[in-house]
Amino acid sequence: MIAKQQEQKWVKGFWVVAIAWAIGAAIDRIWFAVDRSIPAWDQAEYLTGAMNFWRAFQQPEWFSQAWWTSVWLLSSKMPPLVYLTTAPFIHSFGSGQDRSTLVNLLYSAILLASVYGLAVRLFSVQVAVWSLVLCLILPGLYVVRLDYLIDFPLVAIVTLTFFCLTLWATETISPKSHHLSAIDDQAASVPITQSFAIVQSFSFPKIQSLRSWFYAAAFGISFGLAFLTKQPALFFLFTPIVWLSILAIRKKAWQRLLQLVSGLIIAALVCLPWYRTNWLIILTAGKRATVDSAIAEGDPPLTSLEAWIYYFKALPALVSVPLFVVGLVGLLLYWKRSVIQEQWEWVDGRWLKIADYGGLGRRGYRREIHHAWLQSVRWLLIFLIGAYILCSANVNKDDRYIAPLLPVLAILLAQGLLLFPDRLRIFRWGAIVLSTIFMIANLLPMQYSPRFLQTAHARHAVLSSNWHQADVVNEVISAEPYLQSTIGVLPSLPELNQHNLNYAGILRNYQVYGRQVGADRKQVEPDARSLSWYVTKTGDAGSIRRPEAYTAVSRAIAHRPDFLLHKSWELPDNSKLELYRRSIAPVRVAPSPQPAEQVKLEQIRIPNQAAPGKPMPITYRWSGSWKQLRSGSVLLTWTRIADDTTKKPRERWFHDHAIALGTLHSPANSDNAAFQVTESIAALPAPNTEGVYTLRVAYLNRETQATYAIDSPDVRLTIAPTAMIESPEVDAVTQLRALAATMPQGIKALDRIFAKVGQLNQYDPNQDYVTQARQILEYRLQQEPNNLEFAYGLALANVLKRRVQPAINAFERVTQLDARNPIAYAYLAFVNLYDFRPHAAQKAINSAIALDPKLKELHTLNAVAGLMQGNLVQAWQEYQRSR
Repeated sequence: MIAKQQEQKWVKGFWVVAIAWAIGAAIDRIWFAVDRSIPAWDQAEYLTGAMNFWRAFQQPEWFSQAWWTSVWLLSSKMPPLVYLTTAPFIHSFGSGQDRSTLVNLLYSAILLASVYGLAVRLFSVQVAVWSLVLCLILPGLYVVRLDYLIDFPLVAIVTLTFFCLTLWATETISPKSHHLSAIDDQAASVPITQSFAIVQSFSFPKIQSLRSWFYAAAFGISFGLAFLTKQPALFFLFTPIVWLSILAIRKKAWQRLLQLVSGLIIAALVCLPWYRTNWLIILTAGKRATVDSAIAEGDPPLTSLEAWIYYFKALPALVSVPLFVVGLVGLLLYWKRSVIQEQWEWVDGRWLKIADYGGLGRRGYRREIHHAWLQSVRWLLIFLIGAYILCSANVNKDDRYIAPLLPVLAILLAQGLLLFPDRLRIFRWGAIVLSTIFMIANLLPMQYSPRFLQTAHARHAVLSSNWHQADVVNEVISAEPYLQSTIGVLPSLPELNQHNLNYAGILRNYQVYGRQVGADRKQVEPDARSLSWYVTKTGDAGSIRRPEAYTAVSRAIAHRPDFLLHKSWELPDNSKLELYRRSIAPVRVAPSPQPAEQVKLEQIRIPNQAAPGKPMPITYRWSGSWKQLRSGSVLLTWTRIADDTTKKPRERWFHDHAIALGTLHSPANSDNAAFQVTESIAALPAPNTEGVYTLRVAYLNRETQATYAIDSPDVRLTIAPTAMIESPEVDAVTQLRALAATMPQGIKALDRIFAKVGQLNQYDPNQDYVTQARQILEYRLQQEPNNLEFAYGLALANVLKRRVQPAINAFERVTQLDARNPIAYAYLAFVNLYDFRPHAAQKAINSAIALDPKLKELHTLNAVAGLMQGNLVQAWQEYQRSR
């Protein structure tokens, strides 16, 4: 009867969770209604990611593996759960920072429910209610709750997972007697049994195996979701999982161990699709996200004491000093007045620690209550101490990275507050009142918040802040209404950077993108030549890691005659925001007076002469319907006119690309409207060309793959080694094809290729140039199946788009055409290993080693193949050979 009453009280207490959630939601939405701040770097990048997922789910293909792969590729470095859960909120309430943060209400409900359940399970309903209050007023929680970051969802999912793990671990056989303690509303406890329960706050009927399996499955699902939120979830959950595993092995609780392993398998299945698609990017990006960031931010090295006390120094401010001090004092007082004396005694042939509970007896306590309390505290400390150590071992440090341990700490501090005797309750309420006052002061706008009440962790609402991102986007769209545009962004401040300018463009139907330029000294010249729009700022430019590169690009834009200052704005810091535009844009679009069913090449302008292997300026003017222009690529083949020269120069070269370089903005016009597209770009004659060349043109529909010939004006282009001519930057498709031609050289060529591809990806945020190249080369290779250059180009394009099976097929074609080159087989082995096909990879590796056994890269691949096949001897031997 008592157990049933306790369970009913626990269930009814969920109304308290709803009330706490409503109070927190009201505070959050009032704050967002007042705040006019601009999302900074991370916030704007995450908001953009959420918009990308929302866009993908506008036309879902639920049963298409290719579609799901494309969805997982939308977020290659950051797990996608927060983006996935934000998409429905964007669909229901609209886009924008305020509306996207509504998803935090969902995670707030998860967090509060998990904290309540965890506190009830380990202590009491009273502790649970006070824990909810603390979760609302802890600075480390409300600061991240008012931001669109991954941190608050991670807090909620980690707490949910720990709650599910606790439910499973505490599931045990009900005790024989049910007596409640009269002190602090603590329930009767259960000693640790063979099923290693920690403590039970109320009694269940006799355990059913089905419920234990259910809790294990719930743990597995939530653990998988934690990994789909952010990988550092492991820092917080690793220690309790390992502790329970060891305990199960020690007590030979094999069924419990099987349940725990099953939960881990379920977790792997939940997060496997995304990780399987993006595992290589995750590994290669890990160093930049941790070590490089830590160095750039000046975080202390792990060899220093500062690295290990960094979070200890931050904790009081994260939970507020009054709560931290008073809560800890309450816990210490209870321990002091509970255990009078401890001593070691020799009992039955071993040393045991004996505690004198005389104090408990005099005060009417039951020894079991104290034992249960210690077990609960120990379980929370296992989580807290393990998380602290593992977070401290991460070289990249930030106060918000340790936020997931705060809800568990809140439960412990709430218990500490309640352990104060009634005559000292002034300390309990004083800590709550002071922390609430600090919270209000930290949320108010800076000008209304008393300075003496402000703390280190504040989220002051901003009443007005206009850094003109929307104005810049509007100007670009007004000037180029038919095009997708990329703006090169030089400043990098929290209020003005490439991410929040990009987000402003995303909100305008994905028509304008922002990308950082001037960040690398080696890319100064391409950075200043590859885009039509640039944003600069006078005065403080923000966090610029390479000032010399930034200065060089800024000067190039401001002083080159081919750039014009389009418009400028005054900024809140009394500096100027300047928008520059290239005087002759690479692509220009205008309405055409003559509608046409097919695309026409109306005009082509070329220089008198061009040099082999050197860029040359060229202008094409196309006309046709909007649909044909937007959906079309052009196959441009320059063919040498036969002559009597003794040399045999290259017979032809290509300048294939999408019309308007793929920048026509899809929703800008009706499909049947007629337009002219003028391209002022650069072509790249092949290195071994000489003589007079003429042009042959064909149209390739990017959607249907249909083709037709296009009449070309009668032009003659002379290629001569002595020609000298200035030219704009070569288009990205041509650059990619030129890079692919160097792939037979191996690892040295790959370093150059991926460095250049990373640069091209900045200029084309959608990487549409890779899609163009793939579609064009697929068609070219169908026409010429034995063309090795086309085969390598198609393989590279498939790799860059991570189209695994097409990449494998392309490299199989490469190995047939380049059968004497071990590098070709190495590429085939790599893509098979990427797709976890070690046996297929082994065959390719064996063929490559037979051609060149001294190539170190082959032994590295062989070591990986051996490891994937479970052949540890092969893996170790090949690793030694690769060094």
